[in-house]
Amino acid sequence: MKQKSIKKMLALFLATAAMLAAFTACAEKAPDNVPSQQPTEKTTDAIPNEPVTINFWHHYSAQSAENETLMKVLIPKFEDENPGYKVNAVSHEWADLHDKILVSTSSKTLPDVARLDIAWVPEFQKMDILVPLDQQMSDFNDVANQLLPSAMSTAMVKGNYYALALNTNTKILFYNADALKAAGIGVPKTMDEMFSAIKALSGTNENGQQVWGLNEPALAGWNVLPYIWSSGGNITDENCTTATGYVNGPETVAAVQKLVDLYRNSEFTGFNSGDIPMTDGFGTGRYMMLLEGPWKTAELAGAYPNFNYGTSKVPAGSAGSISVLGGEDIAMFNTANKEGAWKFMKFMTSEYAQEEMAKCGQIPVNTTTLESETVKNADYEPFLEAITTAKARPTVASWSEIDNALTVAMTDMIVNGADVQQTLDTLADTINGLLAA
Repeated sequence: MKQKSIKKMLALFLATAAMLAAFTACAEKAPDNVPSQQPTEKTTDAIPNEPVTINFWHHYSAQSAENETLMKVLIPKFEDENPGYKVNAVSHEWADLHDKILVSTSSKTLPDVARLDIAWVPEFQKMDILVPLDQQMSDFNDVANQLLPSAMSTAMVKGNYYALALNTNTKILFYNADALKAAGIGVPKTMDEMFSAIKALSGTNENGQQVWGLNEPALAGWNVLPYIWSSGGNITDENCTTATGYVNGPETVAAVQKLVDLYRNSEFTGFNSGDIPMTDGFGTGRYMMLLEGPWKTAELAGAYPNFNYGTSKVPAGSAGSISVLGGEDIAMFNTANKEGAWKFMKFMTSEYAQEEMAKCGQIPVNTTTLESETVKNADYEPFLEAITTAKARPTVASWSEIDNALTVAMTDMIVNGADVQQTLDTLADTINGLLAA
């Protein structure tokens, strides 16, 4: 990657960071300055009288480079710098972690700290299980000011901050460079070009194996929203008051119908039980294109180092190129050992920890780390560009339930062949009920 190009992109990324809240669906506007309140907790460097164990739940895959870095680099470093504290880190699958937290809320067995999908923060805040950090941590302003404002906006609910941004990401197009070249197809720049390429690249290979032009590993909002948003569709209105006319509006219907048609023609797969895993399918030439995040670069480098692929931003539809804003926040539960939990949260968002995780494919939120040689030498440029127009999933407490309903509806339409308009009409009524709850 050319250094001038990276430097220019980082400048663009940092310059637009504060404006990204305006691109997030239904997000509350973050104030220019963190609210000045009277914190009730003061952190110290004193060694606790008794050993303290900080329970940290996360969804770094157990076999991932991120988890290895956490366990072998970051936690030992934290424990060395903070005598008297130990970290008990437990890995869960993404969906399992969400459900585990819900169950643990009832049984009062919550961890001290957890790595949360940004879409979960409003839900858990509504359940009154998260600590309002800006109210209770005396040095919150100092810590928050070191992190990207756009990423920190995902931690704000009803005027207070209930988490720290931990990492940010979005999805871009990954494509089989050799397959496109062999077929005489250019890199798709528009949604229409992408759908045409998917059709052309699907079929059977020289070994008689089925090849699919497009892969998505699931049919949730994270997976389908770039197609819907870029095509001018949406889930709700801007203020998240209604889904009628949006999730069942003509633009959304048309975008979903295209995915239905691709599946019907055996050109789109990956979300059924028994399908080839994404990385393996892509790296072995069975999947031609996919939308994925920065972690895919590291996975491919490890599993298929000789595979020739390219990347580009999400192809533009009538509304432009709009990917989905992802990332995780790190939050403290109100049953936590707050002194130790806050120390660990600050460490995980520090320049050192953020740079170590950047080596594993995580896009950091620490602004100093974003200008590090690690980031400059990594292939983050297309992701940093995509983040400037990406949108967040609706930041409402009921998003998890809405997402589940969306997944069920998408499965019914794509896999089972249910009528698109009728199914989305019913989904609109379901979402309206969840928004009003």
